[in-house]
Amino acid sequence: MNTESIQAAAWRRLRKNKGAVAGMIIILISIVVALFSYFIAPDHSPYANRIIVETGGEKPGFVQQFLLVKNEKNIPAKGFVSQLLFGKEDNYFFIPINSYAISGDSIIVDKFIDEGVSERQSYLLAQTAKSPVIKKKFLLGTDKYGRDIYSRLIIGTRVSLGVGLITVIISLSMGIVLGSIAGYFGGKADNIIMWLINIIWSIPTLLLVFAITLVLGKGFWQVFIAVGLTMWVNVARLVRGQVLGVRELEYVEAARALGFSHYRIIFRHILPNIMGPVMVIAASNFASAIVIEAGLSFLGVGVQPPQPSWGLMIKENYNFIITQNPMLALAPGFAIMLLVLSFNLLGNGLRDALNVRGKL
Repeated sequence: MNTESIQAAAWRRLRKNKGAVAGMIIILISIVVALFSYFIAPDHSPYANRIIVETGGEKPGFVQQFLLVKNEKNIPAKGFVSQLLFGKEDNYFFIPINSYAISGDSIIVDKFIDEGVSERQSYLLAQTAKSPVIKKKFLLGTDKYGRDIYSRLIIGTRVSLGVGLITVIISLSMGIVLGSIAGYFGGKADNIIMWLINIIWSIPTLLLVFAITLVLGKGFWQVFIAVGLTMWVNVARLVRGQVLGVRELEYVEAARALGFSHYRIIFRHILPNIMGPVMVIAASNFASAIVIEAGLSFLGVGVQPPQPSWGLMIKENYNFIITQNPMLALAPGFAIMLLVLSFNLLGNGLRDALNVRGKL
């Protein structure tokens, strides 16, 4: 049976797995949301960091009127790509109000300060937007700074998918290379690489990530690299075992007899035939990386404010769980659970679909 028919049979088995298909759909939706997050999120400011302290800690479905007052700072226009990547600063200040009345060239508002507390203010219409008053609904409420939880949840998808992607790239690159060398050549190379794997394996993942982040520093890219550098051992052990199983097979012996280089035999003949299990562990590493990043951000050594991360959002709002608004912390927790479950379901589906001993 040729390679194309094997792939077609695997795809057919994968499509029959409802859990894997559901996971794949959720992952694809998450990718689209991550790419176009600043166009989807109601708060399109950089990092969804529109702070309105008067409306902090509100429950899901909260509705508030706002007066739009022009921002005197000159905000340069942004192109599509720039806005796609970094968002766009607000041209207006959002002032929460209870009521308003237009009188001549002025607008008189009852500014909301706190529940039962307000202040009467007046603004020239020339200072406001063409439609000076808008009404906004916060689907998941606001955090203690008055930021829209729904918007930050959407933009936080980028961090979770980003750390998973970078982790998989780093872990696959290191794991495949070192595992292939150890399994193919054996001897001293195998002993040295396995010694390194056993040392890394013996250190708890979070402690190793802490050590790496202390060296690299806190930040967006640093946590990506730190998590990636701790997860390659799974891939290396798997690849080594697979290479050991196929290096003495006939087609590898034939490649050696034809005088092909070791590089060609490994990367052109062996690796394409063992990528099934590697894809399964890649999906597992993706899910693990999302959980580790959330844990690091919760502990304060991951993504730093004001950049939204689901773990950081839980840290900022977990005290609301036992007070009046638990959804502030539960919403990012549910998002982590759903995305991790999706990758695990896809990984299980890939494992079953790529099982060559199963029915085609």
